[in-house]
Amino acid sequence: MRSFSSLAIAALLSAFTSNASPVTVEKRGIADNLLSDMKLMGQYASAAYCSENYNSPGDKVDCASGKCPLVQGADSKTVDEYNEEDTSTDVTGYIAADHTNKLIIVSFRGSKTPDNWITNFEIGMTKTDICASCSAHHGFWQSWVDARDHVLPAVAQATAANPSYQLRVTGHSLGGAIAALAAASMRNAGQTAALYTYGSPRIGGTKISDYISKQSGGNYRITHWNDPVPKLPLLTMGYVHTSPEYYIDRPNGQDVQTGDVQVFQGAVSFRGNMKWLLVDASAHMWYFNSVSVCDADNTKRGSLKIRGVRADVEVMAVF
Repeated sequence: MRSFSSLAIAALLSAFTSNASPVTVEKRGIADNLLSDMKLMGQYASAAYCSENYNSPGDKVDCASGKCPLVQGADSKTVDEYNEEDTSTDVTGYIAADHTNKLIIVSFRGSKTPDNWITNFEIGMTKTDICASCSAHHGFWQSWVDARDHVLPAVAQATAANPSYQLRVTGHSLGGAIAALAAASMRNAGQTAALYTYGSPRIGGTKISDYISKQSGGNYRITHWNDPVPKLPLLTMGYVHTSPEYYIDRPNGQDVQTGDVQVFQGAVSFRGNMKWLLVDASAHMWYFNSVSVCDADNTKRGSLKIRGVRADVEVMAVF
């Protein structure tokens, strides 16, 4: 499946790579503290795949042993959770208070259920209330609409209870797309929200992407090597990314240093992740650490065992 998906996506990409001009590198390398933040938030995004973090409010944020050491080492507990039983699109994730790093975390899970996959394929654009004349991917927008009446009040309550904590919104893959729309809505509601996404697909057209890019709070759209998912939906469909892109110029399994992250400004860039025509699904599952590897033998919902998502299944699920 992996070789088929790689070739198929490469063929699609070759049809339009000459239609947009590349942007220049703004800088190579990021500050030490930003790299640390990206690693921490990547682990919070990965933890959203673990069932114990979305069906048992009040417990410590956790995941498979050794898979999210930064999260496991922090004094963090979920204050609210949401899962597939609550929404038609199976939006799943948690809101947590990290008392070690003084953060309120809102994390959205990537694709894991059939309804998630259906959501990904609802590829037409629809109007949103994020900004005037702003359109987004129908499935991503519907996912956020399904969740927001639950998430927004819970976030308001968590930030009010911890007024000195920074609000951060994160997600991997589909979760990253929902996180971007969620962060935009929170900012519109008066919250200062920093956005960290990992391997996120494009969420909409130029207007909404530009609007989110210009919002205050901080946007960190992180891509890795030849991950296929950030290349989708296609530019020829009218989709573009938020800016900037933080591109991890390092293969799977290797430690990332500050100099390995390149920063590119603009809604369309062919200097980072988009420079690759040949893609590899496994790059989608490695963002500073393994993503969505959560072999939870015991869940608090009963005898159901939830296992990690394989890289090739995840990528095909997204598009």
